[in-house]
Amino acid sequence: MSNLADFSLTEAVDAIRDRKVSSLELLDACFAQIQLAGEELNAFIWLDYEGARNFARRADEALEKGNWLGPLHGIPLAHKDMFYREGKPCTCGSRIRKHFVPLATATVLARMDAAGAYSFGGLNMAEFAWGETGHNREFGDCHNPWNPAYVPGGSSSGSGAAVAARMTYAALGSDTGGSIRIPAAACGVTGIKPTQTRVSRYGVMPLSFSLDNVGPLGRTARDCARILSVIAGHDPLDPTSSTEGVPIYEEALKGKADGIKIGVPENFLGDVDHPVGIAFDNAVGLLARRGVKVECVQVPFIDAILAYYEVLSHVEAASKHAEWMRSRPQDFAADISWVYSGYAIPATYYLEALSRRGPILREFAKAVFSRVDVLATPTIPTCVPTLAETNIEHQSVVGEGKAKATTQIFNYLGLPTVSVSCGFAPNGLPIGLSFTGRPFGEADILKLADAYQQETDWHKHRPMLPRISAMLSD
Repeated sequence: MSNLADFSLTEAVDAIRDRKVSSLELLDACFAQIQLAGEELNAFIWLDYEGARNFARRADEALEKGNWLGPLHGIPLAHKDMFYREGKPCTCGSRIRKHFVPLATATVLARMDAAGAYSFGGLNMAEFAWGETGHNREFGDCHNPWNPAYVPGGSSSGSGAAVAARMTYAALGSDTGGSIRIPAAACGVTGIKPTQTRVSRYGVMPLSFSLDNVGPLGRTARDCARILSVIAGHDPLDPTSSTEGVPIYEEALKGKADGIKIGVPENFLGDVDHPVGIAFDNAVGLLARRGVKVECVQVPFIDAILAYYEVLSHVEAASKHAEWMRSRPQDFAADISWVYSGYAIPATYYLEALSRRGPILREFAKAVFSRVDVLATPTIPTCVPTLAETNIEHQSVVGEGKAKATTQIFNYLGLPTVSVSCGFAPNGLPIGLSFTGRPFGEADILKLADAYQQETDWHKHRPMLPRISAMLSD
């Protein structure tokens, strides 16, 4: 492989273990990509190259001494800038926390450190993790590496863009209404929102504690499986984290996916753009030809789920930001103003949304998962729009709100969902395909995602970065 940055995460780990490459060489490969197109994409808020070099040297020295640090040995990573690390900046993509330095480290980062990885930067994001496009007033908009005029998706915008642009081998993101899966789809990478409570949220900026999730974005389903096995599991520092046992998710990727039953919803996909529908049908058709069983299903309670999701997200976000919205309202960007509506929602509505969650999940599982193993949907029902079309500051909101039409219901239900690339639209931007499983069914959806990637090469396509395009045209 001519460019070390083109390794998937698991390929990079194998290359280090086999002494074909050093951790320091992998770090330099990432920084070469950042130098190539960092300004055009604006995927990073901050970088710590020298600090990362020290960690890379330690990883290389440990290997020389015969010490294998773990399943992420020597891998340089950057993460959405909302995961706290003691002594390092964590802006949360906001003016309010522009100079915030945490006093503790997020459990997910500590677990990745223990597995041998190290961090070298904080990735751009929507302010306070709310926004599906990638706009950011304080740090500048993040851009899609396939075409910088287009949105990279949000709120984990930098995570999607940096993984696609080969600036990091993987990245952590958060997902409250689609914020891992939307940028994964828009940037042509793989991203998984695990089951609610599957991964600790200690040391992670909260938005809506009933809906927030932490998960990885990587090049492949195998990359995501590797990271998820590291970060999942009960954490005493997060009493909401599940005590459910954690499998080695990569073990589930062995073998074929024939015999798995996929459900295609008949009643909630809404207005799907024609290119997205074609790509989705082709993907499902390919899996059917490979032995996967496909069945149409009716998905219940969609209107109620969407309404209850809005209640929970607005009320809990308003509660989280109440003090700042009273004392520093001028420091919130215009696209955060929706939070104020949370103050107008009666407590009875909020309690209803919470209390109905369990019964609706039980009925949903009965209607869907009694018939099929996995539910398949387009990740984003529309073609990826441009930054200009979705710029709220300019009162142009084409596509705003539509991106999460097929994602936010799974946050309310707490179900695991993975997005993979399944083609390209006429505008040259990727199209995403999602698989949703039963509670704690991450192994099932990762197996299906991996099986699809074994049969296709969409995940191997890489964007032609801006400066490369300019050089080739000269």
